[in-house]
Amino acid sequence: MSTRMTPAHHQPSRALTAAEFHQLSNVPPEAEWFANLDNPRTRRAYQTDLRDFMGFVGIAQPDEFRTVTRAHVLAWRKRLETRQLSGATIRRKLAALSSLFDHLCEHNTVLLNPVAGVKRPRGNSNEGKTPALGDHQARALLDAPDPATLKGKRDRAMLAVLLYHGLRREELCLLKVRDIHDRRGVPHLRVRGKGNKLRYLPLHPASAERIHAYIEVAGHGTMTDAPLFQPVRKTGASITADGVYKCVLAYAQQAKIAVDGFGVHGLRATAATNALEHEADIAKVQEWLGHANIATTRLYDRRKSRPQDSPTFKVAY
Repeated sequence: MSTRMTPAHHQPSRALTAAEFHQLSNVPPEAEWFANLDNPRTRRAYQTDLRDFMGFVGIAQPDEFRTVTRAHVLAWRKRLETRQLSGATIRRKLAALSSLFDHLCEHNTVLLNPVAGVKRPRGNSNEGKTPALGDHQARALLDAPDPATLKGKRDRAMLAVLLYHGLRREELCLLKVRDIHDRRGVPHLRVRGKGNKLRYLPLHPASAERIHAYIEVAGHGTMTDAPLFQPVRKTGASITADGVYKCVLAYAQQAKIAVDGFGVHGLRATAATNALEHEADIAKVQEWLGHANIATTRLYDRRKSRPQDSPTFKVAY
């Protein structure tokens, strides 16, 4: 058997120096936890929340989190309450801190999560605050873009995807042409949700018709890797989340939809509310929306507060 060494030029090149290797192996779990937060909005919010806590208790270095006790957390919660922050904000801040300590427990860095058992403010209502449109308003919005122009065709397709499928605007922006495909002979949308989780949604016929009309004129229907929704001025990039926001608000104004707090997320609330009101199974709606917890889906269940069911309309003189 030959013992000849492989020539040096055939050996795989080393990507890390020994010093770099040891430096990475010593990354503290606190930094590792933060790096694993996939959603940039969650990362920004949690970063703000943890800085708030660190400033309150006087933490300067990440490894000082290991000295935190429940007394520190309780004192911080009391301070948050005196600042008259909303219950939802306090819950989020405590959730951020708890998430970090869960990670530290998993890595045997701390023995206990000091946030566990600390009471969090209750929500004021079982109903979400995101406003949903009525059916007549949703129809007016769907019909607002001009079907004769490229921009109008694109926007009609975007609004249909948002209102018939309940997508988040970031999910809409991530759609590519190849994400429209058949599953068991039925056209589906492949959606990349939070945490890069995939879900497959049957394509509503109204969405399918509008998407086909758009990409036929736009000309990128055969480019499977191309973003599905693109700026009118071709750049090869996807439309941005900000572009979707401005588009939806412009058409809402055009359709004379005046709803306090209305935004793109309101179309997701509209889709979920409409599906539930038409007797969709709430567990299936949870899966459809990509919610990790069914409690989030219940925020869209407004069947108990439908105006038409009010005793007001039972009164007759």
